[in-house]
Amino acid sequence: MSIKIQDKKTLFFINIEDSPKFLQKEGLETTILTGLHGENMMMALNATLPGHSVPTHSHKHEQVGMVYRGKAKLRIGDKEQEVNEGDFFCIPANTPHSDICIGNEPFIMLDIFYPIRDDFIEKLKNKE
Repeated sequence: MSIKIQDKKTLFFINIEDSPKFLQKEGLETTILTGLHGENMMMALNATLPGHSVPTHSHKHEQVGMVYRGKAKLRIGDKEQEVNEGDFFCIPANTPHSDICIGNEPFIMLDIFYPIRDDFIEKLKNKE
């Protein structure tokens, strides 16, 4: 699949099956839903696979989202909570956060980032 970055083509309806995917690290798969066509925000599905975790990290991007599927221990700043499908969260810019997948199914977060994640775009370019 060829990815047109910054094409200004607005996608009003998104097909997950047609959306580009990449492996951020072992056990963490990312699907980019918006943010590749000149938008100011990026929407992505981040899946932490069973038996895996995302280590504590932070970034300049504001991140809000919802647990799309599965459950995990989600740490944001100094707070940790078990989250399940349908739970919402807000991660301010530069705030340390991490997750640990709980159970036998992937923990999938529907994430919205502002501004867009240029590092995700670079990873997609390098994948081609």
